Parts: sequence; structure tokens; C-alpha cells
Amino acid sequence: MAKARSTFRCSACGHTVAKWVGRCPDCGAWGTVDEVASVPARSNGVGGVAPTSPARPLTEINADSSAAIATGIGELDRVLGRGVVPGSVILLAGEPGVGKSTLLLESVKHWARGGRTALYLTGEESAGQVRMRAERTDAVHENVYLAAETDLATILGHVDAVSPSLVIVDSVQTVVATGTDGVTGGVTQIRAVTTALVSMAKNRGIAVILVGHVTKDGAVAGPRSLEHLVDVVLSFEGDRHSTLRMVRGIKNRFGAADEVGCFEQRDDGIHEVPDPSGIFRHERDVDVSGSTAMVAMDGKRALVGEIQALTNKSSMAMPRRAVSGVDSARVAMLIAVLQSRLGVKLDDQEVYVSTVGGMRVTEPATDLAIALAIGSAVKNQPIPHNTVAIGEVGLAGEVRRVTAVARRVAEAKRLGFAHAIIPAGTDEKLPSGIRITRVDNLAQAIAAKRKRDVVDAPF
Repeated sequence: MAKARSTFRCSACGHTVAKWVGRCPDCGAWGTVDEVASVPARSNGVGGVAPTSPARPLTEINADSSAAIATGIGELDRVLGRGVVPGSVILLAGEPGVGKSTLLLESVKHWARGGRTALYLTGEESAGQVRMRAERTDAVHENVYLAAETDLATILGHVDAVSPSLVIVDSVQTVVATGTDGVTGGVTQIRAVTTALVSMAKNRGIAVILVGHVTKDGAVAGPRSLEHLVDVVLSFEGDRHSTLRMVRGIKNRFGAADEVGCFEQRDDGIHEVPDPSGIFRHERDVDVSGSTAMVAMDGKRALVGEIQALTNKSSMAMPRRAVSGVDSARVAMLIAVLQSRLGVKLDDQEVYVSTVGGMRVTEPATDLAIALAIGSAVKNQPIPHNTVAIGEVGLAGEVRRVTAVARRVAEAKRLGFAHAIIPAGTDEKLPSGIRITRVDNLAQAIAAKRKRDVVDAPF
């Protein structure tokens, strides 16, 4: 039999090298190459092993056992793809304090009220602390079992004793696999713990939700292979200055990977927001200068928001430009286009551009709304409140095509908008019942917004 040789593997990407190096030649990470013992190869070749269960034709396999079970939270089911699949492993990652544990307690509550058993395992809090939060969010139920445990073997013992259909581990970085090298929360430990939990989920048909931490740059903490081991990866995002929370799908083997669920954090827990567009726009019946409605895409979800602009005469050589919720570089470009292509004088004006409700948009489809809002503000000419603007603006002042125009227009129509300004090159089938104006350039868009209220002075 051949002798076993030691190899060196990168814990971040799994790349293998023959000798130790300080930096992985594949992913470029420093200090991630560790020594691992390789299994000696058989001298007479690799022999076959009798399988425990024979392979069957695909037509004979019953898929009913893998049907998704709704969690009772519509926004979460939207991201998961109809619900939780038995035997699946879901990784929910997010910053500390964003509300991951609160959301999972809400899920456990609905799961238990459906007559199913859930096991909540916490490694960061005591059982009493979780009970207090459960009382505050009305998540106390006899079908919910709670244990404060960090040892992997004991966790598997709890699963044997309770026989739940849903297991939540909060968090995977606190669980320790006895007999595995490495510190708690380290790369080796996380990989060993996740592998054991994935194997348990697949063999027993139990759905498992793992809570994961994130690094300073927002990536999931731990080895990159962690995301490959699980079936679904969700990112829980939120702003400390806003109650709005977003669950974003990063990976999903059972549905679309770019869905977004909206929630609102309150004192009594976290609540789903099935219609978040109302948060991002100001309800009004009068026209105000410097305000334009736009439709942004977050994954596959169309969100109607509002762009507000304010200009003020300045005596400084370099007037101030301040933005909030939009890309400052694109705003500067649009100011230059307005000045150069349309003759809108802004070199002596302070310009302030902001979104409503803490919405953050970076896609080019909001260019037209930003440009119209700035022009409306500097000329003090209101844009009709029932008009929405969609389109990218180029440096020549042209309005370029964007994706998912039909979905954006349909969302605007649903919310009561009567007029939509879109790029002329749009070839999608648009919904009826809303007036559509197709424009080739920014000058035509400005004329289109003035059709209903004719004014003497153009932008």
C-alpha cells in the first residue's frame, strides 16, 4: 500500500498545493493554507463498493416528500420559493442586531401553530433570554422546544429526543465539534459542524436553518465552502436608522435566487410588509416641484419610490452637491447633462437630491426621474404626482432602454399612477390602462411631463 502524504489545502476556496505557502495561489487569501492528511491510494486500483440502496429510474422517485411547507410568513416564503423543503439546509446571515433571531422566532411560532414540532437551539443566549423574547413576540407554544447548547453531539442528541421537523441553530459559529481541531468559530470547526448538520438533515428529512455571522465587508463569515454545503443562502439586511428589513436570496436550489422579502422591525417583533412601495413614497394629491416618482428593481421585485430634489442659489465658487440614497457620481453626471445638453443653469446652484423613506437605489433606470426632479426644482415647475419616469440617461442626453419595463409599469399602474414616461426603444408588452409616453431623449421627456399643464418657460 502506498504511503500517505500530507497535502496543503486552502480553507477559503479548497485549492490544494503540494507544499505550504503563505498565500493561496488560487484565491489570493493569506494564512488560509493548512496541512491535511491525504488518504493513501490503493496499489491495485480503486474497487467498487456495494451501495446501500440501488439507483432507481427518475420516473419512479416520488417527489411528494420534498414538497415545500409554507412557514406562514408570506414574505419569507416568497424568498424561499413557496416555503421550507424537508431535508433542506438554509443559511441565514446578517449583521448583529438586524433581527435574525426575531425573524426565526416568528417563523417557529407559525410552524408550531401548524401542528408541527420545532427545535430552537441557541448558543449565544440563555434559554431564559430566548423565552423573554418569545413572550414579547407572542412566540410561546408547546410545540416549540428550546435548548441552550453548543456541543454538536449533544445537539444531535436533542434532535433524537424531540424528533422535530424544523431545527434552528443560532448560530453555527458557536457550535463545537468535539474531536475536530480548531477554535470555536474557526474555519475547520464551521466546516465540520455544517457537514454533520447537512448529513443529519438529508438522512432524516429534517429542515435545518443555520444562523450565520457576516464579516466587516458583509460577506458570510467562515469558509467559502459553507455556502456550497447548504441549499439556500439568505442575507438579512437592514439600516440601523430605519425599521425596514430586507431578506435577500443569494443562493436557492428550490426557487429563484434573486427574490427579496420586506419586513418591518417593531417593538413587538418583526412584521412582513407585502407592499413596501408605500414606505418609499409620499402620498399627496398636489403637485410639488422637485419631486418625481420612479420604479426601481430589487431582484425581481418592483418598488415604486420618490426622488426629491432641491436647488438653492449659492454665492460660493463651488456650490454644494449633497445626495442621500442615490449614487453621487450619477447625480453629478446628470447635472452636467442638464447644463450641457439642455442649457439648465446649475453652476451657481446648490443641488440636493434624496430618496424618500430611506430607499437606496443605484441602478441607471432611475436616471430619468433624477434628471426631471432636478430640472423641476431649479425652474420651480411641478411634475404631475401621477406620473412615473423610467429610463437611463446617457451623456448625449438620450434616454436608453432598461430591463423589466413591463413589470415596472404594472407596479406603477397598481398603485394608481396614470402616466408613465419610458424609453422609446422598449419592446416589451406593456399593461393597458395607463398612459404611456415613449421618449428618445431628455428634452422629449421634459416636454412629455408638461403635456397636461402647459407652462411658458421650458427647462
